[in-house]
Amino acid sequence: MGGKIRITGMNSGLDTDSMVRELVNAYEKQGEKYTKAKTKTEWKQEAWNTLNGKIKNFFSKSVNNMRFSSAYSKKKTSVSDTSKASVVTSTGAVNGSQSLEITDLAKTAYLTGKELKTDSSGKAVTGKTTLADLGYTGGETEIRIGKGAKNAGGTYDTFVTPNIKVDGSTTLEDFANQVKKAGYNANFDESTGRFFISSKESGTVNNFDFVSTDSKSASAMEFLGVKVTNDDTGAYKTDGSDAVIKLNGATFRSASNTFSINGLTITAKETTTSAISLVTDTDYDEIYDNVKNFLKEYNSLVNEFDKLYNAKSSKGFEPLTSEEKDAMTDDEIDKWESRIKDALLKSDSELDTIASTMHNAMLQSFKIGDNTFSLSSFGIHTLGYFEAADNEKNAYHIDGDKDDAETSGNEDRLRAMIASDPEATANFFQQLSQGLYDAMNKISSTSNNYKSFGNFFSDKKLQKDLDDQGKQVTKWEEYVAKMEDKYYKQFTAMESAMSSLNSQQSYISQLFAG
Repeated sequence: MGGKIRITGMNSGLDTDSMVRELVNAYEKQGEKYTKAKTKTEWKQEAWNTLNGKIKNFFSKSVNNMRFSSAYSKKKTSVSDTSKASVVTSTGAVNGSQSLEITDLAKTAYLTGKELKTDSSGKAVTGKTTLADLGYTGGETEIRIGKGAKNAGGTYDTFVTPNIKVDGSTTLEDFANQVKKAGYNANFDESTGRFFISSKESGTVNNFDFVSTDSKSASAMEFLGVKVTNDDTGAYKTDGSDAVIKLNGATFRSASNTFSINGLTITAKETTTSAISLVTDTDYDEIYDNVKNFLKEYNSLVNEFDKLYNAKSSKGFEPLTSEEKDAMTDDEIDKWESRIKDALLKSDSELDTIASTMHNAMLQSFKIGDNTFSLSSFGIHTLGYFEAADNEKNAYHIDGDKDDAETSGNEDRLRAMIASDPEATANFFQQLSQGLYDAMNKISSTSNNYKSFGNFFSDKKLQKDLDDQGKQVTKWEEYVAKMEDKYYKQFTAMESAMSSLNSQQSYISQLFAG
């Protein structure tokens, strides 16, 4: 130890290294208890940190969300013909039946250019072909892009800026790139010899047309094949148009096929020949699922509490030293350490406090109107002591839950209560979750010398214990090193004395020999 080089035993003939090692080993064995205690505290800290994260997640998400009306106010709308329309329903939508007619679907403005096969010299047209190659001789000019709806005179009041500039050197690719910069999809397809240009969104507001500014730009449009004639002499064009629907007789227009009206987001899919119906109602399935998922997460947590609290004792099992691990297989090591780790929170008082707090909060009853409700009023209960599996005796089951083998055959009282009195159901679970939230919050919001704010265990105390044990380990290691030096000094002194004695004996022998 200590990185020192020692030369011993030359005079005594003793294996002093081995002797010192044996003497020091006894002290190291005594010190192992400090290292093992520190290791167990580290494992306990890890176990609590993991569990604490799960508790906080349940508290801040599931419990917190169930306190608010939004968890019980979900609505849904059924559509009599889903091939014609789909509907997303917000909580602000009004329950009832409505009539929907779809007159028009929104269209995107789309221009298919005139076919350009060969240039003026007979060469195949490509994206590199210029206006001059196509026969244009007009010189520099500008082409405008009119956008939106046309006025009463059939012309545009709004234009894209800047204008598209062209001359004889402008290639078909150049023109397409300028159109792209103006905010449209544009491509010259060499395989068909045509421009394909479209607006990026549907609706009248996104309609467009190429508009000439003079005779040169009109000529350039003809050579580019983008002058619209809707016959073989020019380009074909489909104008952008709005979707039009009638909801309860009132007409609505939209640039897209989606309409947001009074809490409903209606997406038109096809035009109708007769009215279809939209029926909006409370989403009872959503409320049921919210309650079921809440209980599922609660059960998962309390089952883990019970498993940790009731764990099998690890008495006689301590963390392994390096030497002990060397004598075992990896599987044996894992099993040994798991036995210790599984029992770290056995009979833990803080764990018991959290579990009891949550359990008691779930037993509350509340008066709503003329009736008093508890979980059992909704067919929610724990199983009998002998029916429940080990460490699952505090878990709740819902009567009629098709996913629960223990209670699936019972009457589905929760779903019946939601359907018959959704307000009372929401009121009860809001109060229940608020009570659970308050009880858990009281634990986590307590801050002192042992626990930090927001945690559910004494994190400060555990860290202090770990720091103190770390100091104890270091202190003992220093003590062992001192003892080792002490023994080496004692053996060195003995060797020096023996060396001196040997020298004296040699001297006396020489005197007598003379």
